[in-house]
Amino acid sequence: MGWTFVRLTRDQLIRELTATEETERSCSEVIDHTLVGNVLWTVVRVTAKQAGVLGLAPGESATLIGCHLLESEGREWGYKFLVEAEHPYYYSCPLRYLDMAPQRCATWRARVHAFHQQPTRKAAGDAATD
Repeated sequence: MGWTFVRLTRDQLIRELTATEETERSCSEVIDHTLVGNVLWTVVRVTAKQAGVLGLAPGESATLIGCHLLESEGREWGYKFLVEAEHPYYYSCPLRYLDMAPQRCATWRARVHAFHQQPTRKAAGDAATD
């Protein structure tokens, strides 16, 4: 998935990305979020209203760890959304989030633990430069 840019301030974009989203198919509620540099970490509870949402039956819920990469371009802010199962190459996710959602990528979680064990962690959590 690519980037989405909108004419919002960074704060407005963060409020929008952490707001509850309700559609006819599902309800997504951010139950916790943390901003680390330009990486917005979220724990999201998705409740299906119809069959076929994340393999859930209507009324069932799943909890996911999300990673929104944030970037500005001119007067616009953009984001790219990734979930744990996609192994985002960012590891600054708060450790407490790992207890809030079922594991979807063991390798990613191991790297999150390793990141937090480093004596000097990088604010952005970008594994490409670790």
